[in-house]
Amino acid sequence: MRFDLFEDIREDLYIVEKEMERFVQTPSPLLTKTSSHLLLAGGKRLRPAFALLSGKFHKYSLEKLLPLAVALEMIHMATLVHDDVVDASLTRRGRPTVKAEWGDRISLHTGDYLFSKSLILISDYADKRIPSVLAKVSVQMCQGEIQQLATAYNVNQTIRDYFYKIKRKTALLISASCQLGAIAVGAPDYMVKSLSRYGHYLGMAFQITDDILDMIADEAELGKPIGGDIRQGIITLPAIHALQKHHYKGRLADLLRTKDKNEKEVKETIDIIKNSGGIEYSFSIARKYVDKAKNELVKLPPVDCRETFDLMADYIYARSY
Repeated sequence: MRFDLFEDIREDLYIVEKEMERFVQTPSPLLTKTSSHLLLAGGKRLRPAFALLSGKFHKYSLEKLLPLAVALEMIHMATLVHDDVVDASLTRRGRPTVKAEWGDRISLHTGDYLFSKSLILISDYADKRIPSVLAKVSVQMCQGEIQQLATAYNVNQTIRDYFYKIKRKTALLISASCQLGAIAVGAPDYMVKSLSRYGHYLGMAFQITDDILDMIADEAELGKPIGGDIRQGIITLPAIHALQKHHYKGRLADLLRTKDKNEKEVKETIDIIKNSGGIEYSFSIARKYVDKAKNELVKLPPVDCRETFDLMADYIYARSY
């Protein structure tokens, strides 16, 4: 999908990838191995791609954007390796996690290392909005993760609670990727603001569809077992809707509160959520965010990458992994 939608930045994304490979090389063979393992697991590379594409709206310069693009993916990778420790995840994208291969302590230090390297990368930018925005986003991301842990297995959560968490978990970093990509090339304020809002709305839609896919995706394509959120006590939008609407909401609440669920209980939980209309409802909310994202694009110059961003919004909504 990256090569279809991101055709005009394919070569630059390749350079970003090579720069990341270079940057995870360290004097410590073990740290190099763990960081490289995470990097080689792949990924959509959405955050660096959004930064590069946002730069296309003004005076594009890969030299100005490269440190930022690498830093954004480093921050994202750091959150993934930390998440795998918290969630006790043994696979990601069909590969063993750093946690599975090297344990919790090495995983946490790997994540800390990647995050620290990202700070070095952005420290040389003259425009101090770049480190300032990323520092604030990093704080809020931590707040979102703590809130998710604190509310695990809590069936009394509202849709507002859910939006609070996914904004911090996903939307803020995607929004920052678009915003800072524009800032790095000196784009005017109106472009920066519209791209920031586009990224926010798209990030919200991305996480909602992620949470839907955790219940309905093909496991081989998803790269991990479905029902992961349910096992970990994470109450997502489809479940919140079902708890409010379904006539078996009492049984669903009991299941969602249950720790160490067996596979039969996980399947029953998903079935109740599906039968409640929770999947369709969640898709409708994701669609609204996609439409909001698209509305921001009309405020931007009609350059080629605007169409790419428009297609990207549709891809986020329709993706299957």
